[in-house]
Amino acid sequence: MIQPQGVDANDWELIVESRARRARGDLAVLAEHPESRHECAAAAAALSVVETVLSQRIPFWRRLAVWWTGWRVERAWLALHEAEVYLAAADPDLAARLPSLRERVAPTLPENDLRRQALDLLRPDTPPTAADRAVVVDALRAAFDASDEFHAATRALRNKLFVAALVLIVLNTLIGIIGFARPEFLPMCVERVDAPGKFVCTTGAATPRGADVWLTQVMGATGAILATVVLLVRRRPSLSPYILVGYQALIKMLLGAMLAVIGVLVLGAGVGAGLIGLRGQAAVLVAAAVFGYAQQLGTRLLDNYADRLLDRARPLLPPDA
Repeated sequence: MIQPQGVDANDWELIVESRARRARGDLAVLAEHPESRHECAAAAAALSVVETVLSQRIPFWRRLAVWWTGWRVERAWLALHEAEVYLAAADPDLAARLPSLRERVAPTLPENDLRRQALDLLRPDTPPTAADRAVVVDALRAAFDASDEFHAATRALRNKLFVAALVLIVLNTLIGIIGFARPEFLPMCVERVDAPGKFVCTTGAATPRGADVWLTQVMGATGAILATVVLLVRRRPSLSPYILVGYQALIKMLLGAMLAVIGVLVLGAGVGAGLIGLRGQAAVLVAAAVFGYAQQLGTRLLDNYADRLLDRARPLLPPDA
């Protein structure tokens, strides 16, 4: 049987555990029907895999590899889905559950999918034949396979975001160190529009200082935080086993810090001098924050892609959920 999860259980473990217990209850009912013994045996084997995954405790030195590969998440869902397919095929009340099964399949399989079309042709008022049950198995398995594939795609995107965040952290740190050690290499200073020939830097000095780059990065990250708030407001709750919003927010802030530095360098080079006039330190800081927010123009595409991926990767709810 499934071992109770501790306080450190993840959301996906709780969901899988709940559905596995429900599947065990359905399996106990089906065991009373001798004609379903093959499906019951297959479902029991799949549920045993789920229980093994949930009860297994990973040593701390292996947790990073497990997190990176996501094998626990995906193996548990694959086995649970397989068990639910067999239970649906052997369900004596299959005809009455056809509308619910169609609702489970509809979000994943397109309308022109032949398996979905065959499922839609089944009538709830007609006792299902062996062929009808085969149609249900094929359609439900195809829907679950698509969901599982999107689980893997979501994990791959999460890993890419993690690597990208590490690269951006290193780059921002290097830029900050260079700016601190040699301020003249990365001058965060802009010519004042009210005093031609005179410059103002992000720290308020007239010449580059070691803290200029760090302060510019902070202001850029602050501007990006505003875009992060928009992301959090737009993001709907998701049952996906992988959470991306934290990595997306980190990418936004790191990109904002880098774009702020590049933006102030562009202004300092005189680009847009006739269009943008800065009079003092406050104006330079505001410009850095605006450049930090501007990363939203690029990361919005990433946000939209992540939203679509999470929508497709969400677990398909059981008929009676």
